[in-house]
Amino acid sequence: MMKKSSNSKENREILYSEWVPVGRFVKIVIFSVFLLISTIGIVVTAFIPKELIFMGIIFGGVSLFIFLMYWNFRGLKITLTKYHLEVDYGVLNRKKIDLHQISGCEITKANFRKYGGVGIRLGTDGSWAYNTDFGEAVKLTFQEARPFVFSTRDPQKICNLINDLAK
Repeated sequence: MMKKSSNSKENREILYSEWVPVGRFVKIVIFSVFLLISTIGIVVTAFIPKELIFMGIIFGGVSLFIFLMYWNFRGLKITLTKYHLEVDYGVLNRKKIDLHQISGCEITKANFRKYGGVGIRLGTDGSWAYNTDFGEAVKLTFQEARPFVFSTRDPQKICNLINDLAK
């Protein structure tokens, strides 16, 4: 029984951890849209008849939705242990990969041409991506699944760790 406990402790030992926030451009765009919709909502509520007050409520609801979406997808968390890699992007988007399933790891760019934006994307090459900006990324390949790409600030370190652990 003690051996199982120490094994689960080993399994949780974090070898690498990183928080990758969304890029500055994405923050500016989201903030601008949030500010524009909030301002329109306030102006509409203040200057139109009470019969159309629901318009202010709708704009307020849209502003709140945009804020909550930004808060949820404001960055991704990467955690690498001895046995698995976990990439969390928001509350409901968690990718947990056993290291023995990975057949290759390479450094790539998460560019607009391939993914059409930031977020959770399907690339033109068939890969799934969790990207926060159009910078450095890691591309994992598998025997029987589509490639998975995620943004990071240190792709070389992650690939080196994964390649060493997969041996």
